Amino acid sequence: MGKFQQRVFSGVQPTGTLHLGNYLGAIKNFVDLQKKFECVYCVVDQHAITVDQDPHKLRSSIIEVLASFIACGIDYKKQIIFQQSSVAAHSQLAWIFNCVSRVGWLNRMTQFKDKAGKNKENVSVGLMVYPNLMAADILAYCATHVPVGDDQKQHLELSRDIAQKFNNDFGVDFFPQPEPLIYGEATRVMSLRDGTKKMSKSDASEFSRVLLTDSNDAIIAKLKKAKSDSDLIPDTLEALKSKPECLNLINILSATLDRSQENTLQEFAGKEYSALKNRLSESLIEVVGPIRDEIKNLLNNKDELNKILSVGKEKAQVIADPVIEEVYKIVGFR
Repeated sequence: MGKFQQRVFSGVQPTGTLHLGNYLGAIKNFVDLQKKFECVYCVVDQHAITVDQDPHKLRSSIIEVLASFIACGIDYKKQIIFQQSSVAAHSQLAWIFNCVSRVGWLNRMTQFKDKAGKNKENVSVGLMVYPNLMAADILAYCATHVPVGDDQKQHLELSRDIAQKFNNDFGVDFFPQPEPLIYGEATRVMSLRDGTKKMSKSDASEFSRVLLTDSNDAIIAKLKKAKSDSDLIPDTLEALKSKPECLNLINILSATLDRSQENTLQEFAGKEYSALKNRLSESLIEVVGPIRDEIKNLLNNKDELNKILSVGKEKAQVIADPVIEEVYKIVGFR
């Protein structure tokens, strides 16, 4: 790893308005990482079309994700933020990795099995080879570190396998083995309606998630309706494990206050859920309110946002184009 410049790569899909899970599970960490690393942050629109998208909504979602990145505190002047499809290196390297990666590796990906379900023969090829494109996203920048939640660990492992196989196949020491950066307390933010499911943009219920664009009233309403039971809040983390909805609320509050689950649980043990929900509403309004207002402000000037993407594209190409050129030489294209 010594010969590679330390660099972080990560991306977010533009599939609808970003929610609290995206913020606490990823973007908040992106903001912290930019203090320690050179960072490349990508709006991964090519990943988004592995399932059907409305083209007009997709374009507006790309701009909204960029606005959300900036509103949350990512410094686009110092770091690279760009749109995946604008840099050809991603597609170019993905094809080479399609020829390095193995079908057996992709068949083992649990996320593909979950998304494809019983319809495995009828899903797009893109959904299956998605992890090869993810490897290309990371390795086009020779990124050494990738922030990952639990659900992406397996994909990063595959990226490491692809990097190693490429190096072995061609007798080079070209690609690094990217290391995972594992998040803290709020690795997985769960649905407010079902504590066993991840908070998701695709959930049918609007009340399952808090959006980064939600009004204060909407946040309060969603927290009031968050699933709970008639028991009092337990006093140990062990007891909390059998109450996924309560665990989720404690987890979210801990993350917004930057403190441990133990500390948060001590404050609410033996109390009714309403006390926890009220405190969480206050905390979320403090966190989401300024982000929401800044997103709205940024979206009033889409020309400026498009310019930021254009500058980001140029910065990304400065790193990725020489990597592709060298890869083409290694495989014999040049």
